[in-house]
Amino acid sequence: MVDWSPIAKVYDPLKAGSIDGTDVEPHDRAVWRAMGARYKPNKGVHGDPLLTLFVARLNPQTTEDKLHDVFSKYGDIKELRLVRDIVTGFSKRYAFIEYKDERSVVRARRDANKLVVDQHEVFVDFEQERTLKGWVPRRLGGGQGGKKESGQLRFGGRDRPFRKPIHLGVGPGQERGGGRRDRDRDRHREAEWGSRGRRDERRYDDRSRHQDRR
Repeated sequence: MVDWSPIAKVYDPLKAGSIDGTDVEPHDRAVWRAMGARYKPNKGVHGDPLLTLFVARLNPQTTEDKLHDVFSKYGDIKELRLVRDIVTGFSKRYAFIEYKDERSVVRARRDANKLVVDQHEVFVDFEQERTLKGWVPRRLGGGQGGKKESGQLRFGGRDRPFRKPIHLGVGPGQERGGGRRDRDRDRHREAEWGSRGRRDERRYDDRSRHQDRR
């Protein structure tokens, strides 16, 4: 538990698919895909990854000029790229913003997250594609965060950090009760995570409440 962190330091698709990073088997098919993926960062991505922010959940109508106006107040922007569909030209609702200095990128990451831009609350974090070892993008079953409706939530990021695992120690005079609690916990986990497929947010909440009671 000494090395435990709510934010992943290395990307592991199996752990990312677990609410507390302790699952030993994938609980949805996307995790299986991510575990078998061999992903290399897009060759078209350039610039300093340590000075680059990932901005998501944008309004489809938000333009590059609007983003520049909003994010330039945190510091000098070196490059801004709003990702668009190569065929239609429509915004994919996320962008990458590279600043000229570390102070600016840290300030923007801290203050711009959940900022409302064109009636949409945006999500802001450091770029992870080139900075988090083992990274697998959402389209391959990886990523972090995710929508509740999809049932394929990913944990270990700023949006959905890991919840601290609960380890029930067995000491003198506690063996019988502790053993029974452990078996109950294991049966609960097997029942909840045994079948593969899509899961909704309600099952995650049920598991969390179960752990809290234990």
